[in-house]
Amino acid sequence: MGEGKDVEELLRKAEKPGQDALKLHPFYRGKIQVMPKCVVRNLDDFAVWYTPGVAAPCREIEKAPEKVWEYTNKGNMVAIVSDGTRVLGLGDIGPYGALPVMEGKALIFKYLGGVDAFPVVIGTRTTEEIIQAVKWIEPSFGGINLEDIAQPKCFTILNTLREEMPIPVWHDDQQGTATVILAGLLNAIEYVGKKREDVRVVLLGAGAANIRTAHILIKAGFNPESMIVVDSKGILHRDREDLAERYPQKWEITQMTNKENRKGGIREAMVDADVIVGASKPGVISPEWIKDMAKDPIVFACANPVPEIWPWEAKEAGAAIVATGRSDFPNQINNSLGFPGIFRGALDVRAKTITDEMCIAAAEELAKIARDNGLKEDYIIPDMEEWEVFPREAAAVGETAIKQGVARIDGYTYNDLKSMAEKKIKEARESLKLLMDNGLIPQPDRL
Repeated sequence: MGEGKDVEELLRKAEKPGQDALKLHPFYRGKIQVMPKCVVRNLDDFAVWYTPGVAAPCREIEKAPEKVWEYTNKGNMVAIVSDGTRVLGLGDIGPYGALPVMEGKALIFKYLGGVDAFPVVIGTRTTEEIIQAVKWIEPSFGGINLEDIAQPKCFTILNTLREEMPIPVWHDDQQGTATVILAGLLNAIEYVGKKREDVRVVLLGAGAANIRTAHILIKAGFNPESMIVVDSKGILHRDREDLAERYPQKWEITQMTNKENRKGGIREAMVDADVIVGASKPGVISPEWIKDMAKDPIVFACANPVPEIWPWEAKEAGAAIVATGRSDFPNQINNSLGFPGIFRGALDVRAKTITDEMCIAAAEELAKIARDNGLKEDYIIPDMEEWEVFPREAAAVGETAIKQGVARIDGYTYNDLKSMAEKKIKEARESLKLLMDNGLIPQPDRL
């Protein structure tokens, strides 16, 4: 590989899903619907589910609000909240344009995690209004997934809501990406025989994903003093006067990392680095720069659809492990490995928040699953088809929430939580299969 025609073929393959999507989205008119989960044996049952019978549980909840978790679906409902200002690969396309993405996210939540998720795209771009809108809808939901919100407001929204909401609030572009990167990185460094406290990590790109990744890596035991973050203007260092007032999140990272106060651009950052994690732009890493890295370098080139460097170029330049965000290469760093199982675990113990420690527990469980299956150069992280990922991840997250005292329900063991998650995920998959097998969801070949 490496010839121009090979790249063209890869790009053609990358365009195929979009072409199919333009046919299938209008065919189905969206990807999710609301279905009953209770019996309706005859119309008399509506006297139980609605008036007059429904008044009884309403009064019980009024007297004891915590019973809302028992009497309603709040405990399995997640709102996917977006203003459409930073949709991956598309930019600022607004709430209407973002809606297909959020519906797709809801589908993944249900299929991989057994979680009932609902898209809530909102018609405001103001930080304060988004925060208030999420607070207003909280009574209906057991968790909030923030999605595709531009920085820097995404940081303020997440931090404020995590502090002030009684349910888990998660930003997948921050915590989700960081969790899956950590999982892959733990196994990559193990495969090449290095330790987390010893490796020099370069984070290429200083957006929401890599800012949160820096925090998670540091909390997970990576050495911040030897970590370097690079933005579009170069290495973040303590003499960057443009950061303190305009980019407080970057400035905070600058105070924790790059002890030697290294300066320059991407090339200078990569000298003697063990790891580079790209969440940046296509083609910004030169193969020659990988040769300047430490022995057995690890390259995570996660820009999509075109990575910072093509995998074969990185390998030819000496990379020991290469990961991308693409599904057509090994070692895909895919957020869908994270959020369905993490929310499953948080919901099953009625967690009040998703802590960084819960994210790290999820990453470590993901890494352990791959290790259990046998690490290889082209297998450092599980893929989405390994369905045991999600109940195991859920169990690790729920167990950690209980240990940290942020769960409303305790007393469950890891195995209890794993069994609960398995049941709910299997039910979700089997329900979909039943609808498809009976023609209630038509096959696309009817187009």
